[in-house]
Amino acid sequence: MTARKLLLLPGDGIGPEAVAEVTKIINWMNSNLNTGFETETGLVGGSAYDAHGKSISDVDMDLALAADAVLFGAVGGPKWNDVPYDVRPEAGLLRLRKDMALFANLRPAICYPALADSSSLRKEVVEGLDILIVRELTGGVYFGEPKEIIDIGNGQKRAVDTQVYDTYEIERISGVAFEMARTRSNKVCSMEKRNVMKSGVLWNEVVTDVHEKKYSDVELSHMLADAGGMQLVRWPKQFDVIVTDNLFGDMLSDVAAMLTGSLGMLPSASLGAPDARTGSRKALYEPVHGSAPDIAGQGIANPIAMIASFAMCMRYSFNMIEEADRMEQAIANVLDSGKRTGDIHSDGMEKISTSQMGNAILEEFQGLSS
Repeated sequence: MTARKLLLLPGDGIGPEAVAEVTKIINWMNSNLNTGFETETGLVGGSAYDAHGKSISDVDMDLALAADAVLFGAVGGPKWNDVPYDVRPEAGLLRLRKDMALFANLRPAICYPALADSSSLRKEVVEGLDILIVRELTGGVYFGEPKEIIDIGNGQKRAVDTQVYDTYEIERISGVAFEMARTRSNKVCSMEKRNVMKSGVLWNEVVTDVHEKKYSDVELSHMLADAGGMQLVRWPKQFDVIVTDNLFGDMLSDVAAMLTGSLGMLPSASLGAPDARTGSRKALYEPVHGSAPDIAGQGIANPIAMIASFAMCMRYSFNMIEEADRMEQAIANVLDSGKRTGDIHSDGMEKISTSQMGNAILEEFQGLSS
């Protein structure tokens, strides 16, 4: 049996609690389904800074590069607010994305039927929602140079962030979006700000060109990113796949996440290019939610996004489609049964802890796997 190598990077805040629930599932699968997962655990974020003085050590970075996939919890918290900028907890995640060349971020926004009433929007607006945001992850304003704060005299400073995109970066991320659309409802909406940004003009031109040359069977539309944000909260079910740049993708995916009722519900995958020889991709899987330091250690965090991220890992990194389907069905079944962590709790539902939610999903998965 081929080993499946996973690096676990729990990180900070509620990250370790969420990853612990996935670890229970992995251990059960190894013992009962002979899945052959091999796990190592490393440090990232504030915990890595405390141990090594940097947000991820070179040793753990090498482990990430050698793994078949990385499961990432969350980073950051007020404890590290004053550490130097280049070693802040978030820098560990940025290094992972950059060094692993993870250019494509997939963020699904799915509204489980049992949670349609948990959204801040009307039930009919979100019930049945199933959209996918494909975000370019290694270019744009987060990585462009120059990036600096300079003293310009007279008590004034100037901050500079640079938005930069090359043609190939837009071609490859739009290709991912079109390929994903072919497995779904065959629609892509590209979002940028071509009305005020030169990078948006190029983005629009390149996406259109890729569509015409390779993916004319897919329905393509264009929308300004600010209008896209408005449309996401007006009628999100008009979208299937949204493709956008790093900055707008960061914001729009969080908007889409809240349509479902809670940031604690949604997973994500960050993928690299296929290896020319094996076809495998470097990949990192993480929940959309942050480290939530205000509730860390209380046993009340929602582990569903982390467990759903593991389901995405099985689907995209290991081609374990049936197991991924069963895991996602297990999550839906538990929610249908009325079990809720505090962030998604409502009247008449059963409020349970982090570990109880993990146990309930594992028990349901066991039944579906028998």
